[in-house]
Amino acid sequence: MGQRNNVTEFVFLGLIQDPDGQKALFVMFLLSYIVTMVGNLLIVVTVIASPSLGSPMYFFLAYLSLMDAVYSTSISPKLIIDLLSKKKIISFSACMGQLFIGHLFGGAEVFLLVAMAYDRYVAICKPLHYLTIMNRKVCILLLVVAWTGGFAHSVSQFAFVYRLPFCGPNVIDHFICDMYPLLKLACTDTYFIGLTVVANGGAICMVVFILLLISYGIILNSLKTHSQEGRHKALSTCSSHITVVVFFFVPCIFMYVRPVSNFPIDKSVTVFYTVVTPMLNPLIYTLRNSEMKNCMKTLWCKMLAMDRIRMSSY
Repeated sequence: MGQRNNVTEFVFLGLIQDPDGQKALFVMFLLSYIVTMVGNLLIVVTVIASPSLGSPMYFFLAYLSLMDAVYSTSISPKLIIDLLSKKKIISFSACMGQLFIGHLFGGAEVFLLVAMAYDRYVAICKPLHYLTIMNRKVCILLLVVAWTGGFAHSVSQFAFVYRLPFCGPNVIDHFICDMYPLLKLACTDTYFIGLTVVANGGAICMVVFILLLISYGIILNSLKTHSQEGRHKALSTCSSHITVVVFFFVPCIFMYVRPVSNFPIDKSVTVFYTVVTPMLNPLIYTLRNSEMKNCMKTLWCKMLAMDRIRMSSY
């Protein structure tokens, strides 16, 4: 433990070294972070404020958006500030905090996507029993399971890294604190820990991804018996879910289902699932969903009407 205290902070090398490129990325990432926060929080507010969005699908969607907003906040602001900083420094405790929160929300999202797939399976394959199977208690239980899964995953990752001795170089060739870049800096043999990371993060991603693909395969297969209209509506919902699943899991599988190694492309892949995916999720879910769009319009009109009343009262 004593050795670890030699390193009180880490220095990020960041995404790119070119100053002009950094300024361009600063503008791009700042805009994408604003879009991510506005989009995701708008979904949360719309679901809470709209009684017609009371079904389990929207309950899970609101939590997915909340997770994306927090997950993005654990990474993007620091990345954005660092793009304008000469020296990109993060304290040891802040680094551990970023690692823990990132894996907690990322892990919880993995399990939440399973709950959402189960919800679609029940809605499409057992429509008559949907409300009895997916009652409030079951939805809350699935949410608790998602958080517990994310927490267990995050604690195990955190425990491995926190106990490692960091006594020498403190330069991380990355823009976030993650498992592989940190294992590379530890002044001890991390081969066994690397295997447990693959077994933990990699196996979760791989198994869940295969399960989700199978479950959506079953759902799509069952659509043969549905009417043209029912089939179209179910396909629309499922295609947006499958898009989110692919965008989320493929980069994660690339990052964690392999021996401990750091490739040059890792940073770009990390940008995709830490910056791009949380921004795309609200767009994917709302653009394909007429109910959601209508509720957003209604909410918008209500807010404008209230503003007018407030202005006229002055």
